[in-house]
Amino acid sequence: MNKLELIQEFKENGHLTKEEASKVVEIFFGEMTKAFIKGERVEIRGLCSFFIKDYEPYTGRNPKTGEKVQIPAKKLTFFKCGKELKERVESLKYQ
Repeated sequence: MNKLELIQEFKENGHLTKEEASKVVEIFFGEMTKAFIKGERVEIRGLCSFFIKDYEPYTGRNPKTGEKVQIPAKKLTFFKCGKELKERVESLKYQ
């Protein structure tokens, strides 16, 4: 599912206009982004959680040339599936 499909679902199931549904999705992702910028964890009970992991700089290797390359520090967002979502997906696997 992509962003436009999510907006369409809100529109149809939430009885919203396309503009209202779009605004809901924009607010949701905007607030998640603000939380990440503050270094906060985002948790949606029963579904998932997102968190930022900091990585220190390190020396890597270019696989083509074997040359050493300096990799800068970075932050990556991680997704962790919630228990309820995991159970739902597992139950679908055997149907």
